[in-house]
Amino acid sequence: MAEAEVSALAGTVPEAKRDFKRKWSRIARNWQLYLLIFPVIVYYILFHYVPMYGIQIAFKDFIATKGITGSPWVGTEHFERFFHSYFFWRLIKNTLGLGLYSLALGFPIPIILALLMNEAKSAKFKKFVQTVTYAPHFLSTVVVVGMMMIFLSPRYGVVNHLITMFGGNPINFMAEPAWFKSLYVLSDVWQTMGWSSIIYLAALAGVDHQLHEAARVDGANRLRRIWHINLPGIRPTIIILLILNIGSIMGIGFEKVLLMQNNLNMETSDIIDTYVYRAGIEGAEYSFSAAIGLFNSVINFVLLIVVNRVAKRMSDTSLW
Repeated sequence: MAEAEVSALAGTVPEAKRDFKRKWSRIARNWQLYLLIFPVIVYYILFHYVPMYGIQIAFKDFIATKGITGSPWVGTEHFERFFHSYFFWRLIKNTLGLGLYSLALGFPIPIILALLMNEAKSAKFKKFVQTVTYAPHFLSTVVVVGMMMIFLSPRYGVVNHLITMFGGNPINFMAEPAWFKSLYVLSDVWQTMGWSSIIYLAALAGVDHQLHEAARVDGANRLRRIWHINLPGIRPTIIILLILNIGSIMGIGFEKVLLMQNNLNMETSDIIDTYVYRAGIEGAEYSFSAAIGLFNSVINFVLLIVVNRVAKRMSDTSLW
């Protein structure tokens, strides 16, 4: 019995060595590809994983002169302070509402745009539409918000001139809390829909044209071909991007919101990221702002896990 175990162990050791050599030989054959991905790996290690060391200040009363390790430990005090603060439910409502609004409107429009461009017969027209819809992506957030302020100005804006032309009263769009979410989402859709449609156009390029030819023979019109061929063909791409979008639904970012924000629309424009900016940068409450940011990241992580599991159960497509 012992001899059999020794012989079996002796057989597995050379096999493991052969597997190790085969893996390294594959890496050696494709060293150019690994060299290309090496800077990306270094980037994520340096700027995404190494900074995780600083998460511990969310559980400490951080004092700059004492450093992270020398600052006293306070446990979950900062989290409790945030949960019991006056702004907690307003921040959650605004952040979640803005994220869901952006997802509901901003996610399907690039898909529709890609389907429409894919059906365009004229190559020149298709290139023109692509150029026009891709261009806003390259505008900075400051420029986009500046354009909104000019166009929506209650005194000089084109939009208000049209409103008064038809007998209406000028509206101060940037100061009205009720208009904030719509202005943010619609301007974001205008800026990103063309660029976001690229990945769907690439997925549509991989749909088998023979399926369309067979559908034409069977008498299917263009809408039926889109519904029964194109959409199922890009469904894995749609599911993956939907999972990623829902997983970052609370991570809206503060740049554009901060530029559009003022004292008059604070009721609907104040979100978690802008509150973190005010508390951490303006108020120098580093531990408190780190705790809020960590809470936000945990919510996004939980959403990502849950949505990925639901997608895996309902279809064969998931992130892992």
